[in-house]
Amino acid sequence: MGPNLLANYGEAVSMILFCIGFANLLLQKNLIKKIIGLNIMDSGTYLFLAEKGYIEGRVAPIVVDGIQDVEAYINPIPSGLVLTGIVVSVSVTALMLSLTVRLYRRYHTLNLDEISMRLKKEGL
Repeated sequence: MGPNLLANYGEAVSMILFCIGFANLLLQKNLIKKIIGLNIMDSGTYLFLAEKGYIEGRVAPIVVDGIQDVEAYINPIPSGLVLTGIVVSVSVTALMLSLTVRLYRRYHTLNLDEISMRLKKEGL
């Protein structure tokens, strides 16, 4: 292990999370497991953005005690992107879960291959 990996362990963990989620998304046949994989990918992305936005020794950009020097504060944009991403992710997850429930009620399975075969049999 090199010194760069130890210094950037947050980024390494975020890449590992992203890869685990991506592999889960590609390899699983169950729709619920695919949704979980997408959420793991999202978490890795948010962790990466949070790691990139943090600077050691700086604080949130709220002016306190009259300090207006830019070097005393972190950049608020990555935090805003993470917060927005989490809100969008919850919405997308809710939509995916509702569509999964509809698919299960119609086909009585969550296996994507079986649903695809049944769709081909129906001629859709």
